[in-house]
Parts: sequence; C-alpha cells; structure tokens
Amino acid sequence: MSMNVEHLSFAYGEREVLRDVSFSVEYGEFLSVLGPNGVGKSTLFRCMLGLLTPTAGAAYIGGQAVASLSARQLSEKIAYIPQSHNPVFNFSVFDMVLMGTTAQTGSFASPGKRQRSRANKALDRLGIFDLKDRGYGSLSGGERQLVLIARAIAQEAKVLVMDEPSAALDFGNRMRVMHTVQSLTRDGYAVIQSTHDPEQAYMYSDKILALQGGRVAAFGTPQDTMDAALVSALYGVDVEVCSMRGDKIRVCIPASL
Repeated sequence: MSMNVEHLSFAYGEREVLRDVSFSVEYGEFLSVLGPNGVGKSTLFRCMLGLLTPTAGAAYIGGQAVASLSARQLSEKIAYIPQSHNPVFNFSVFDMVLMGTTAQTGSFASPGKRQRSRANKALDRLGIFDLKDRGYGSLSGGERQLVLIARAIAQEAKVLVMDEPSAALDFGNRMRVMHTVQSLTRDGYAVIQSTHDPEQAYMYSDKILALQGGRVAAFGTPQDTMDAALVSALYGVDVEVCSMRGDKIRVCIPASL
C-alpha cells in the first residue's frame, strides 16, 4: 500500500474542515479527489504532504506516518505537482526539471551528473526533451504542466499529488496531460489528483474519493461511485448521468434540458 489516510480530521481554529476522512491508494493506481470549492481538497493534500498537522487521525506512506518523517524523507516518497504557474524568473525547462532533484542533494551541493541524467530521463519520459533549452515562461499551459510533472518524476518519488492538473488547459492539452498522467500508473506510480470534473474523474481514475462538507461522501471505483445522485449532491444541481461506449465514459447532463 502506498498512501493510506485513516480517520483524518483537521480544523482551522474552531472551524472544522475535514472530518473522519479515510481512504487508500496503491502503487499503480490513479485516485481522483472530487468535490466543490471549499470542501477541503487542498487542506487534505497539505495534511498528506506534511504541511499541516491533523487534529485527529493520520496519513501514512508505506506504513510510515507522514508526521514521523523528515522533509528529506518525505521528498523521497511523495511529490507535489501544482497547477501551472508563472515563475518570477524565466528558468530553462531543463533547470526547472533539475530542481526536482535538489531534495536528494546536500543543502549547499550543486546537482551532479546523476541528477542531470535524472532530469534528462524525465524530460524524455514525458516526450518534451526538445523543450529543454526553452524558457519555462514561454511555454503553453499544457507544456508547462508536463514540465512540472517531469520535475516530480526527476524527484524519484513514487506518490504524485496533483492539484487540478488540467484546470486551466484547453481541450487538447487537457487530454494530452491526462493521458500522460494516467500512463504513469503503468510505471508503478500512485497518482492522486484533485478535480472539479466528474466526467474526467470517471474516465481516467481507478478510484474516486468524493468529499462533501469535509466528509467522505463516496469512495470506490468510478463505476460504483459516480452516478447522478452523487454529482447532484456534490454540486447542488440536478443532473442525469449517461453512459457511453459500453460504460467507459459517463457524461453529466443537466436534468432540465
């Protein structure tokens, strides 16, 4: 088992955000965390990454409590991939990916031959090796997201936590990024993404964790969890969920149409 969250709760002062959240994801699985804005997805990720301390319960990686691991130990096990962003400095793509290797070097050490090799392999793995000398700031949104994923791969952590990786992308880039992310599970990565898109979650995920009011509304396979009742309850709209291609795809349609 790669990532295990057990009865986790968290509160900002007296405001409880997460309540008794439990789930697990194995190596080689893709988990989508589904839910509306403000439901606690980002807070859950911060607890999983060791950035916040739960008020109850715990997160575990490989049977070890996240709270018991140092920052260096955590970086060897879990990598965070934010939404594409605009950096202050226009680093080259290669340097952006190389930054993923710094967690395994000393505080004042420079990346060596091994780290540069890891960066090059990550770029090649994502099919963006030809971008290595380009400035990160000059890339498209889809290319930037692939660079951030390559940086996480260079980190050599086997659990990847992704914050809405396709949220700001156009349709084509969204498809390319999601196909790439899904392919990582075949290499043994455990991928955990947050998303607002139930259709995307159904299409690419092995498991879905749905949060409502800070609690687990559903957890299981896409086929067992994503239906009209769940989507309507999560987002406060009446929908119909239609199956296509032998139930490989489920589409949400407003019930009023």
